[in-house]
Amino acid sequence: MKDFMPSTSANAKPPAIRVLITDSTRMGSQLLADALRRHSQFDIVSVCATADETLQALPSAKPDVAVISLKLDEQPTKGLDVCRQARLLLPESKPVLLLESSKREAVLGAFGAGARGVFCRTESVETLRKCISAVHIGQVWANNNEILFLLDAFADSAPPRLTDAQGTVLLSKRQQDIVRCITEGLSNREIAERLKLSEHTVKNYIFRIFDKLGVSTRVEMVLYAFSQREQQKTE
Repeated sequence: MKDFMPSTSANAKPPAIRVLITDSTRMGSQLLADALRRHSQFDIVSVCATADETLQALPSAKPDVAVISLKLDEQPTKGLDVCRQARLLLPESKPVLLLESSKREAVLGAFGAGARGVFCRTESVETLRKCISAVHIGQVWANNNEILFLLDAFADSAPPRLTDAQGTVLLSKRQQDIVRCITEGLSNREIAERLKLSEHTVKNYIFRIFDKLGVSTRVEMVLYAFSQREQQKTE
């Protein structure tokens, strides 16, 4: 019988999450960075305090997650512009917007600018750690009230024409109907009743929609639709 030797790769730690921090002040950025450095799962690759500094650092630092304050350069919503530009400079980096408070306008603005998570600075550093970890693996970070803001924002408006980077429409008319129902907060059963379909058919539609949009949850789908609507408003 051969001796069993455990694989070193099986016991290897996953690579640290590369994080860029930009708070509204140099001291604030440094304090957040120092707090995260206490956890070995994070590698702080850049500490910034202005919009220009952040955008200059992104291409070389290549963070997995960029934590950006909504307020920058003494402007209350400058972080939204930075978030939009960051998506163009480094699409693979996932932005988290640091908010003063979880007000409706701030939350909608953050997700409309392409943020993958929102974090209120009144919460704990431990919660920020969980937020960054969740966003890094592709999840969306928002509490129930913040998600309700998004659903309410869709309630009285038609969903956007969901497209890819080349402008190609991704969904059929029926799939768009399903998206509208989901953004209204309807369950599969309620969608089936409204559209005169079986629940099984609704589930199949949702699976295909997720596949086309590259998402895996209803929340991510709502955020995708919301960010496209906000982008179309500015075009």
